[in-house]
Amino acid sequence: MRVVIADDAVLLREGLVRLVEENGCTVVAAVGDGPALVDAIARHKPDVSIVDVRMPPTHTDEGLRAAVEARKQVPGSPILVLSQYVEVEYADDLLADRLGAVGYLLKDRVAEVADFLDGLRRVANGATVLDPEVVGQLLVRRRRDDPLRNLTPREREVLGLMAEGRSNTAIARKIVVTEGAVEKHVRNIFTKLDLAPDTEQHRRVLAVLAYLQS
Repeated sequence: MRVVIADDAVLLREGLVRLVEENGCTVVAAVGDGPALVDAIARHKPDVSIVDVRMPPTHTDEGLRAAVEARKQVPGSPILVLSQYVEVEYADDLLADRLGAVGYLLKDRVAEVADFLDGLRRVANGATVLDPEVVGQLLVRRRRDDPLRNLTPREREVLGLMAEGRSNTAIARKIVVTEGAVEKHVRNIFTKLDLAPDTEQHRRVLAVLAYLQS
């Protein structure tokens, strides 16, 4: 994978460079501010970018705003946000184009390097991978017209775990059912959300977005 890394903390940025390169990736750019991130994505069109939320000059939300701008210039460019904070408004903006290939993980909750690398690869492959805390804060913004109203409690639970980026196998382990049962729930979710047959990943992304935006 070709990777762009954006983080203003030099030690963390260099640590990420070393981590991903030691695991078979190529870092095509490592930058420390939002404009440089947008330029790097436009120039290199990487397989995935790792982006910190808070960068110069104000150290508030420049990284996320730059990621949103980069997705406008290079639609669908895979972005994995790695942050200490949940910025709900800009997380919504990242999800709004409905193209998938977005991740938002909290630094303090990335306990295993293998989990981080797995999330990075899934985002590069078009998946939506979100920390449970991000999911929780996004769901606070529910609308009255809930597209999920026809889902059973179990289907909502499965869809919530899908929103965390879990595979059917991982969901089955989590709720202690067979993988076949999970596949049946997923098919029911697609049907009830009126998601016509397409590539499996595309429908999965659309279902997760319906969940987060409900």
